[in-house]
Amino acid sequence: MALLAQMEALGFRPNSVSYTRLIDALGSIGRTLEADVLFQEMIFVGFRPRIKLYNVLLRGFLKKGLLGLAIRVLGVMGDLGTERNQETYEILLDYCVNAGRLEDTWSMINEMKRKRFRLGSFVYSKVIGLYRDNGMWKKAMDIVEEIREMGMVLNKQIYNSIIDTFGKYGDLDEALEVFGKMKQEGVRPDISTFNSLIRWHCKSGLLKKALELFTEMQEQGLYLDPKMFVTIISRLGEQGKWDMIQKTFENMRSRGHKKSGTIYAALVDIYGQYGKFQDAEECISALNAYAQQGSCDQTVKVLQLMEVEGIEPNVIMLNVLINAFGIAGRHLEALSIYHHIKESGLSADVVTYTTLMKAFIRARKYDKVPEIYMDMERAGCTPDRKARQMLEVASLVLQQRN
Repeated sequence: MALLAQMEALGFRPNSVSYTRLIDALGSIGRTLEADVLFQEMIFVGFRPRIKLYNVLLRGFLKKGLLGLAIRVLGVMGDLGTERNQETYEILLDYCVNAGRLEDTWSMINEMKRKRFRLGSFVYSKVIGLYRDNGMWKKAMDIVEEIREMGMVLNKQIYNSIIDTFGKYGDLDEALEVFGKMKQEGVRPDISTFNSLIRWHCKSGLLKKALELFTEMQEQGLYLDPKMFVTIISRLGEQGKWDMIQKTFENMRSRGHKKSGTIYAALVDIYGQYGKFQDAEECISALNAYAQQGSCDQTVKVLQLMEVEGIEPNVIMLNVLINAFGIAGRHLEALSIYHHIKESGLSADVVTYTTLMKAFIRARKYDKVPEIYMDMERAGCTPDRKARQMLEVASLVLQQRN
């Protein structure tokens, strides 16, 4: 863009290829408005873009919901006599489906048929998904039957759409049959495939099969989806199947998920909800997991559950809560926990003071940092390197302000 500005300042303009590449680059990183300005300039100086450039702009505009700009691009295409290609129709079809515009979707498909464009797996998977999401079960299955009669080679997208449609309407045997056929034909299931199957089996109360699918997913080396784990253990918790929860969690730990904060927090949260806390170590692990995400409400919830279980919060746990409030930008709540520590007769440690200082620096309340530092020295705590660095930063900012 800087080079373009220099060229124009010297009275030169890029050629058609340079315009195309620059607009393509801007569109690919989401800078659609800048791409549109260059596109208009390109048209103004008399260049005729190729269809690839129109498609780049359409995809970028529709992805951001800029329907007006997309319509204008289509208008320019019409004015300059540029015909839509397969990719153009698929971009427009994708938008219509995602927007739930059933009539426009069929209008687009009929136009593709008239112009003899191929209706491949991408198109059919989109249509099946649209019918499924609009509760039109029979229509979705008619499309599946049409695909079977055509002998079309199915790809992953269309398999996933069919499986999810069967699952949503409770026909899980059919969903599993399609799943088996998918694997037989060498199409590797992805995380969306397993998520769909696990979700609908859990909803139907078929937890044993859901766990089998969950295990198969992990055996295939697919990235663990925390939402699916939470769904499964929530259902198991409702049924009081604590041994199965523990077994599932241990299997996950053995596969390298021991350090996953979201997973550990979910387990402890479910155990706490149903009164199944084991010990303070699990509570601290949950607190740390939530605090690192700045999930203050969940952190407080775990502390409350601990109190019900008779586990007294100590300075370590309260420091974690200060950290959670600090990450969330809630410095006043962090300060209130510090006062609670002192009023409870507990001894604040270096971590307490440094975590609190960090919370105020995050909130840009630099004037409070020296006060906390002095409190730390008065309490007989030796400031560490981190505390001294934060004091220096705060002091420097305050000097600049004055």
